[in-house]
Amino acid sequence: MNAIFIVILVISVIMIMVVSPDAVVGAMITGGLDAVTLSLKMLAIYAVWTSVLKIMEKTGINKLLTRAFLPLTRRLFKGESDKAIGYITLNLASNMLGLGGAATPAGIEAIKEMDKGDGRATKNMVMLTVIAATSIQLLPATVISLMASAGSAAPSAIILPSIISTAVSTLVGVILTAVFVK
Repeated sequence: MNAIFIVILVISVIMIMVVSPDAVVGAMITGGLDAVTLSLKMLAIYAVWTSVLKIMEKTGINKLLTRAFLPLTRRLFKGESDKAIGYITLNLASNMLGLGGAATPAGIEAIKEMDKGDGRATKNMVMLTVIAATSIQLLPATVISLMASAGSAAPSAIILPSIISTAVSTLVGVILTAVFVK
């Protein structure tokens, strides 16, 4: 994969040198600066929300979430341990808040708990991966934060379209997983 990106980078630099040689250095500096700025914004956003998740763990709110989600998680993830269900719930809650980066560690721990050690993904592992990838987002916090930092006049306008699109994609993903994964 790295080789592909290097080839793309080299071809892009050669093309810009042919088309507009005076723009090469400016484009590289501007692109690098934009990448660093975006990275710092994302770091701040994830730091805040990861801290919120840690506070949830320390105060026991994650256990309340586990109980609230228990009927759904027990139905979707039959036969999993309480520890795996706890990680799955934390992953689902993080994704619902639009915190995909914060949900990742919980998802990884859930997969480790569900792993049977035979090198094969179980139906529950596939289901979690599909749900995490499609992730119903009640509050797309990361997108709202990025839109607000970019100067959007209505960063929260994304909420309803986000809920509808992620709910539909998650429902389709769960149905397809239930039908096709044995």
